[in-house]
Amino acid sequence: MNRYRFIHAEQANYPITMLCRVLRVARSAYYAWARRGVSARATADAALTAQIAAAHARSRRTYGAPRVHAELRAGGVRCARKRVARLMRAAGLAGCYRRRRTRTTVTEPTHVPAPNLVARDFAAPTVDHLWLGDITYVPTGEGWLYLAVLLDAHSRRVVGWAMADHLRAELALDALAMALDQRRPGAGLGITPIGAVSTPPPPTGRSSRAVALPPR
Repeated sequence: MNRYRFIHAEQANYPITMLCRVLRVARSAYYAWARRGVSARATADAALTAQIAAAHARSRRTYGAPRVHAELRAGGVRCARKRVARLMRAAGLAGCYRRRRTRTTVTEPTHVPAPNLVARDFAAPTVDHLWLGDITYVPTGEGWLYLAVLLDAHSRRVVGWAMADHLRAELALDALAMALDQRRPGAGLGITPIGAVSTPPPPTGRSSRAVALPPR
């Protein structure tokens, strides 16, 4: 905002002398500006801003500066795209942009996908009969945080979970290890693939314990 306009807007709250002193503006210069009134450029910007706001409203607040500019040009309004962008910023108008899809999974071509033994039958008769797994990711100030969760299909209770800043197999194995340590299920437990980590890891270390339970 222009310093003179700021003084004009705030003169009801603060003395003009103090505003001029804080903003380092000569009082005579401010009064000269006030006598001249609003410039032709400011008047034109105000009229164009009204047209921009109308075009933005017609788009259901989805158009950004390029599309608003194109609509104004189609309606016979001649103006620069950068001017439209500047006035939209000043008016607090912004378009909606489709978020880029984040690829979180790179399939290992040598691994065989785990078979679908559940076949979308999620009606478990007892606890520890079927566990359902999934992974979600959460944007944070330090990057993506990945959360793996195992849910008991019968009780709908979370039986294991793990968080990490990567999507390696260790994330799913950590969630599975927590579930096994807490629940200690018997043979016959079925476990769905945990989210993106859906290919069985090599049967070593903790993974041998994870695949030792024959699925139902």
